[in-house]
Amino acid sequence: MKSIAGMMIVAAGILAPPVLVAADKDPSYIVADQSAARSQLPFSDAVLAGNTLYVAGTLGLDPKTMSDPKTARVPEDPALEARLVMEAVKHTVEAAGYKMDDFVSIQVFCTDLGLYGAFNDIYRSYFNGHFPARAFIGVDKLVRGARFEVMGTAVKAAH
Repeated sequence: MKSIAGMMIVAAGILAPPVLVAADKDPSYIVADQSAARSQLPFSDAVLAGNTLYVAGTLGLDPKTMSDPKTARVPEDPALEARLVMEAVKHTVEAAGYKMDDFVSIQVFCTDLGLYGAFNDIYRSYFNGHFPARAFIGVDKLVRGARFEVMGTAVKAAH
């Protein structure tokens, strides 16, 4: 295991070093979230294959609940959850040495399509005028009572 030297990310009040875990040289498996809640899950936060980064479905978990995998939950406020999910996505791409503007495609799963506008207001602030192709998909349920789950694909030098 090797970490990305000198990089510390502060997301939603949690100071956590992003970690790059490489099973082999290609692909690389990115584990950006070192919380107890995340450590119990059988997948990588992202996988780097060549210059393409595949970011796994990401939730906006409340940092106050992440010390115990059994109690990790999203906050009650949907706007805070939207901000936390985008911060978690940003944390993951930065751990891999990418930036938000490297995204070429994003999928947002949402349990309440009435939150579309509110989510867009927060989402917009994470990009510098370059918006990836995106789907906003209504679903019945998400794990841990989440309203939003975000996943996507980023490519270095995509624009």
